[in-house]
Amino acid sequence: MTTTDIKLNTYIEHTLLKPYSLASDVELLCSEAIVHNFFGVCVTPYQVKNAAKFLNGTTVKLVTVVGFPFGYNHTPAKVEEVKKVIDAGADEIDMVMNIAALKSNDFNIVANDIESVAMAVHMNNKVIKVIIESGVLSNEEIIKACEICTNAGVNFVKTSTGYAETGATVEAVKLIRKTLPASIKIKASGGIKDKDFALQLIKAGADRIGTSSGIELLTSP
Repeated sequence: MTTTDIKLNTYIEHTLLKPYSLASDVELLCSEAIVHNFFGVCVTPYQVKNAAKFLNGTTVKLVTVVGFPFGYNHTPAKVEEVKKVIDAGADEIDMVMNIAALKSNDFNIVANDIESVAMAVHMNNKVIKVIIESGVLSNEEIIKACEICTNAGVNFVKTSTGYAETGATVEAVKLIRKTLPASIKIKASGGIKDKDFALQLIKAGADRIGTSSGIELLTSP
């Protein structure tokens, strides 16, 4: 696949996760996604209901986050959050892995957390992505996180929340792609602000691009 073959807009999840976003901001986000035929929008759980209203009758998917941005919420809280956002209209759920538990080698906690949320999502025939925050993990930890996600049967592994100092990198995407089975896709996010970088990530194996700079990606040289 060459870069000229890539229809970048179809990869983009147009993102607005600022804690002070208003309904008017979400409406603008959704209208931009519709105009540019982005794959989806990603908004805060609070704004899901508004986004669902603005996207009604369109093909743009509605994505939201759970356990965001640090992932240390108790598992039952994450599962309940899943139920609430799906009821409000979410199509896809990006959950944050319990990063502290992974770095503490408490792998049973990590696995139970991901499996429980994945089950709640899949019972509603929705898509689950697991944010592993690759920028704060060693290569060995990235591999372990991917193995846990594989065993849980998730749909995507996502690189980053955008809150860590390091977001998506080409190297991390390549490692994740090498580790995951072909059935599990990759969403790259965090610090993706120009077209060339987005295309590099796609070439490395990313199936989705999460960015708050979707318009800039399409309009940059």
